[in-house]
Amino acid sequence: MSSYSKTHHKKNQSWAVVTALLLASLSARTIAWIPPSPLNSRQRSDYLLVPQPKQPTTSSTQQDASSDSSSSSSGFSLANLFGGGGGGAAATASPKSNKNLRGNNNNTGSKHPSVRPHISPLNRFLPGQEPIQTIPDPDAELLPQHPDVVSGVLDNGMPYIILPNKSPPGRFEAHLQVFSGSADELEPQQGIAHLTEHVAYMGSRKRERLFGTGSQTNAYTDFHHTVFYAACPVQTPRGNIPMLPMALDALQDVLEARVETARLEKERAAVLSEMTMVNTIEYRVECQILSTLHRENRLAKRFPIGKEVLIQTWKNDDVRTWHRTHYRPDNVLLYLVGDIDPIKAQDCIEEKFGHITADKQAADISIPSLKKEASKLASALNKASVKAAQSWHFPPVRHDWCVPNNKQVADKLLVPEGLVPIGEEDVNNADEENEEAQANGKKGEMYDLQLQQSYELDDKVDFLETKHVGSSDSGKEIRPHMFKHELLQAFSLHLFAKRPVEEIVDLDSYRRSMARRVALAALQIRLNVGGRSDDPAFTFVEFNQLDSAREGCAVCSLDMTAEPKRWKDAMCKALSEIRKLGVYGVTAGEMERYASSLMTDAEQLAAQGDRISHGDQLSYLMETVANGHVFMSPTQSFEMTAKALSTLTLDEVNEAAAELCSHVMSFHKDEASVRGPTIVVACMPKGIDDPSDPAYCDEDALVKTIYEACQIPIQPEEDVVVPHSLIPEEELEEAMESNPPAWLGGRFTDGTPETAPDSLTRPFTLRRLSNGIRVGVAPNNAESQRGHLRLVAPGGRDAERRLGFKNGSMAVGSRTMQEGGAFGPWTREQVELFCVDHLIMVEIKCTEEALIFDFVFPTTNVGNLGFGDNVVLGMTGTESVMQILREILVGFKWEADALGRSKQSFRSSHESLQKNLEGLSTERVAEALTNHDSRFLSIDVESVNDITLQDAKEAVMSQLYPENLEISIAGDFDVVQVMEMIYKYIGTVPADTNTQYKVEEKPEAEMPNWTGRVPIPEKPGRHIELELPDSDPRAVAYVAGSAPNAWGFLSDGTTVAERVLQADRRASDYDKQRRSHPLFAFAALGLLSEIANRRLFSTVRERKQLTYDANFSFSAFERLLGGWFLVTVTASKEKAQLALDACKETLAAMRKSNPITPDNVESAKRVILNRHEGELRTSSFWTQLMAGIQEETIPLKGPLSVTDFGSVVESITARDLQLTLETLELDDDQMYTAIGRTVLPKGIDLKEEDLVHQSAPVIGMRRGGALTG
Repeated sequence: MSSYSKTHHKKNQSWAVVTALLLASLSARTIAWIPPSPLNSRQRSDYLLVPQPKQPTTSSTQQDASSDSSSSSSGFSLANLFGGGGGGAAATASPKSNKNLRGNNNNTGSKHPSVRPHISPLNRFLPGQEPIQTIPDPDAELLPQHPDVVSGVLDNGMPYIILPNKSPPGRFEAHLQVFSGSADELEPQQGIAHLTEHVAYMGSRKRERLFGTGSQTNAYTDFHHTVFYAACPVQTPRGNIPMLPMALDALQDVLEARVETARLEKERAAVLSEMTMVNTIEYRVECQILSTLHRENRLAKRFPIGKEVLIQTWKNDDVRTWHRTHYRPDNVLLYLVGDIDPIKAQDCIEEKFGHITADKQAADISIPSLKKEASKLASALNKASVKAAQSWHFPPVRHDWCVPNNKQVADKLLVPEGLVPIGEEDVNNADEENEEAQANGKKGEMYDLQLQQSYELDDKVDFLETKHVGSSDSGKEIRPHMFKHELLQAFSLHLFAKRPVEEIVDLDSYRRSMARRVALAALQIRLNVGGRSDDPAFTFVEFNQLDSAREGCAVCSLDMTAEPKRWKDAMCKALSEIRKLGVYGVTAGEMERYASSLMTDAEQLAAQGDRISHGDQLSYLMETVANGHVFMSPTQSFEMTAKALSTLTLDEVNEAAAELCSHVMSFHKDEASVRGPTIVVACMPKGIDDPSDPAYCDEDALVKTIYEACQIPIQPEEDVVVPHSLIPEEELEEAMESNPPAWLGGRFTDGTPETAPDSLTRPFTLRRLSNGIRVGVAPNNAESQRGHLRLVAPGGRDAERRLGFKNGSMAVGSRTMQEGGAFGPWTREQVELFCVDHLIMVEIKCTEEALIFDFVFPTTNVGNLGFGDNVVLGMTGTESVMQILREILVGFKWEADALGRSKQSFRSSHESLQKNLEGLSTERVAEALTNHDSRFLSIDVESVNDITLQDAKEAVMSQLYPENLEISIAGDFDVVQVMEMIYKYIGTVPADTNTQYKVEEKPEAEMPNWTGRVPIPEKPGRHIELELPDSDPRAVAYVAGSAPNAWGFLSDGTTVAERVLQADRRASDYDKQRRSHPLFAFAALGLLSEIANRRLFSTVRERKQLTYDANFSFSAFERLLGGWFLVTVTASKEKAQLALDACKETLAAMRKSNPITPDNVESAKRVILNRHEGELRTSSFWTQLMAGIQEETIPLKGPLSVTDFGSVVESITARDLQLTLETLELDDDQMYTAIGRTVLPKGIDLKEEDLVHQSAPVIGMRRGGALTG
């Protein structure tokens, strides 16, 4: 599966979420691990049928066990294009470790062609291996290594790192990292790293043994590596068999993978389908950006997805040759993180991997020409690449560095451009009798390592020449590229400077990283707070610098989107802000604010300690090791952060700011040039050809505007007065007197007795306030010093229609609140900076059935001033959130400029939808299923334009009266203290607040038949065909039909439980009792979805080889009766109908010919329960569980839905699920189907050289994602 980050078309960031950007800036690629911001990724709540993407870490797919053990090396192989034929321990010593990274020569008679002495991938975990770019001061304090890490190197040269970790207990993760990716591919191998990943893991019999154990396995390929992983319980659920040996068996099987014809054909089909699936317009933009950014090196021509013409023709020997060349002990690194014993783990590693040697692998390389060329590549990269010079984790590339003239770059990183000389002694030919190979290894041969010459399979891309800004002799270089496409809706600018990764190894380098983080945070907040005027020029803007092992460099980037007609204004605003930071630096107030934020983050990390999840620990460990940084424990990180910040000066921060912004500053006519080019990519809609049009842009206008923007006069930033508290204490005292609060007991509709108003209960405390607001509070110390609050107002777009408001007014109104933020005496900017100071993130959204306000916050004192003994504590993040929540309810100011930004966001979303194949196809399905019910569709531009500020205000405020509200809060806090805060801040909200906006509903008898429910689709169902103009061929297919909501209610008011009991007349009393549990349908539908996904994988992907991925999902409403199921499958245009038919066949087979089995159920239970256990560690999940528990419109949701979850899931039988399946409308005449295909735009007859060839970007740096197998 592929997971791509689509970030170049983001909406403008508002007051409520700017803190997320602050945290991203503060946590960027540094030693101090910061947990990821738990923001909701769903950007459009009005797309009912858009399924959430599967996460790679929850993939546990079943496969066909069929295989063909024959090895086919006959026939045409594209290897013929070359003319060929057919360590020492780190923190804890290991008695098995040594520093042999070549592997042993066990007299196999074949010397490995690619093995060369090279730096250890252990980096700082190998004593004596010094950093390259950072030159430690002998007097500087070295950063401490994590004391619990165990690392070493087996006798065969294979390194490993083990980190014991207790969260969650009873589980571990094992990741095998192979340091070869698409950047290591030879000319006839483009795409073979990714295909080999599929073949090696998907064909593993030992991997199949992990199925049904609650394990998750997957793999992914990138420029620089291929990674295979298994996340497993410590013991099997049944039998308590240790699973570490089983997991390592699966990874060992990867290194000794068989290449079988049947598996190769299956994975070839999957990869070819994946090429179609990923080829969205966002994907193509990423490719344009990356190929321009890395034009001087291999990355521009070696995208992981590869070349279709090659993938279609590879034989077993081609794949085997790649595998045996690169899957060798010295070229991998094994990570183990989890609840494991390091000593036992070392013994297990030795047992499973110790026998594998590079020379044994070499004996199975059967294509001499590829063997010889791989040897040349190995020699060249060891002579001239950042991989050999700085980190074996990097790709084999060189970079055109863009650094200030006073910035030193290590000599080894100044790799010259041009061909690399390799001599006879460099070429390690395995076949010493091959005279041709000997002749081709002559001394003085030159090797094109960076692929700067033209090759037959190269994509034809018209790159612009590097230009000089200002005068021709200024030395100020810019490398521009324009990309125009008919599917693009907005203008986007991406401006880059590439810099060496500075290893963070001592206190000095750590201080410099802190200085950069403060400067970046200050600029990002300026851009998103101060830059959002009444009429903002850009819709999204971000400036950052990140270390990227995937690209072998640090990339300083400006990413910005704007309306095409505003592109010049947007560039001028953004570049002026960057220059201002570089020239004048940060203010004293900003320095204080963001240094305090860094300290708070480090404190939270230290408090979390070993409660950081295995996955987060492992991601940070891999990233830290890859970039050559020191890996510290949370406590060590906190101590070093305190040391660094206590002496960090404003001058040091401003020096870092000047370096970060140096490439932009250099474009001013009076500033000196920097060394190296600045890279800029502009993407915009095709068809704007009139130079007098404000939206017109070409390369000359682009470069000219950049230069002119950097001549605009700038003034120093002025500090904004930020309140330490939003509500004076005397105001609260007055509220307590005029509206004295009281607690009432909690009331439920699932059969749970009422709770007392004066007692605390486990796992949560549920009460009501006297003003009518429902309250749920749950302690959760798994996320140390963090909390999550959710305010829910039932209604959403359903209330919008039911109460007679204008179409879209509820959604536009909620976005207006997000874009606004002023209340009481405070301006929007002051409130935004208050959120920044207190590390509060807020998201306000409107779904089909509710308004939802999510707050993420620290539970400790924040906004502190000073350090150590001189610190002055601010209020807690929890109390800060209570203040904001109160003001939203009683004092929010509706502003016209916020409405304007909201409406522009919805206009852009709807217009973008018209050019998105998946989005538009899904919209057509939703229209058909609902008979064009506006509650479930995107809001058209005409409706958006018709909404006034009063319309938006009245719609939203009609839902925000106390009796309609429910507050759920979870986190690492004292429940009594939180209850007191709620009592004081929320309990004093008058009961009649906002009731002047309340709209009285008609009597139930007078309500339309759609009220409170999803429309029942018309019969018979129908097929929909959609065509979207696009230069690239793509297709997506859907199968949909009526289904219950999340709690088992169907549109006609009946329930799953009722239908199941009615269908099973012979059910025992025990079965009747089980099925009558309020949670029965919820659990059954979750298991059914998991089984359906596995069946689709086995049939559509594995057996029929029609797609890379097919997904089954439910709409899962909670309040509205009824819903839909949706099957989504991507395929080639030619196979779209076959894929659709295969999905229908799979669902039909589940009903009749291949019913659900007990094994299916048991395997699904393990996945569901493990997922639930992991989610219970997050406060956001607890707020989701509590939201609606006291709500009458969700009658089956109550305390039992939480306390009985495990027992109800375990009680579900195959018979239960078979009967539940029949509550879905799965007959042919009931289902709706659709196929969306691209067609060539009118008047365009593309020649081969004009096609935009698909290719895959890398993950990280907010520019793309890895290919996940």
